[in-house]
Amino acid sequence: MPQKLLILLLFFSSFFVSAQTITWRTDINDAVAVSAEKRKPLLIFFTGQGVNPQLQNEIFSTREFEEWSRKNVILVKLDLSDLSIPDQTKEQNLRLKNAFGIEEIPQVCFSEVSVRKGKTNFNKLGLISYVSSGVKGWISESNLILNPE
Repeated sequence: MPQKLLILLLFFSSFFVSAQTITWRTDINDAVAVSAEKRKPLLIFFTGQGVNPQLQNEIFSTREFEEWSRKNVILVKLDLSDLSIPDQTKEQNLRLKNAFGIEEIPQVCFSEVSVRKGKTNFNKLGLISYVSSGVKGWISESNLILNPE
């Protein structure tokens, strides 16, 4: 009996070890460095307090999104209502929001980024928000933004 219990314990623990969660970067400078290193575009999620949670609940919390994002993008979450971040970071996040033409949140902006001579340049690829066709539709539309034909 103890041997069967041990086997079951090992079996179920393998699921917990293999289960990974996605990592959202909250510092754009950190995200830029990782993007340059891994040569992946940024997925910048502009959000704030009291916004509709559908994008997070129905898209970002899925296994499909986790797998897709790990292969394709560097995740950045900029909470425009976060009172705990320094004023300088708040101003930087608002400048990014305005530069990318974000008019309402939640909104996702895809951007390539390059750093030359200490200057960071963003190349906006496109915007997307919640789509009612679910995670597969959202990923499909995102792929069209990232890989235009």
